[in-house]
Amino acid sequence: MRQRGLFDELDRLQELRDLRDPLIILGEKINCESFRKTLKRIRPAKNPDNIRNAGRKPFDEVMMFKVLVLQRLYNLSDDQMEF
Repeated sequence: MRQRGLFDELDRLQELRDLRDPLIILGEKINCESFRKTLKRIRPAKNPDNIRNAGRKPFDEVMMFKVLVLQRLYNLSDDQMEF
């Protein structure tokens, strides 16, 4: 396996844009950050049962929103989405 170069990721993103990758198009067309205010309102800030605040920190609201949109759009199960 060869070592990745400095511009490999940029070149790969350009290839995906040229191929009209649907994820790139969705990212350009939908401003998911505009949903952050609403998502923060419907997601509880803290878990009242978790007194010691133990465990992993929750995932970002916007990232989880993107996952749910893609899951619904491509009809994917939770296991498929995780993979």
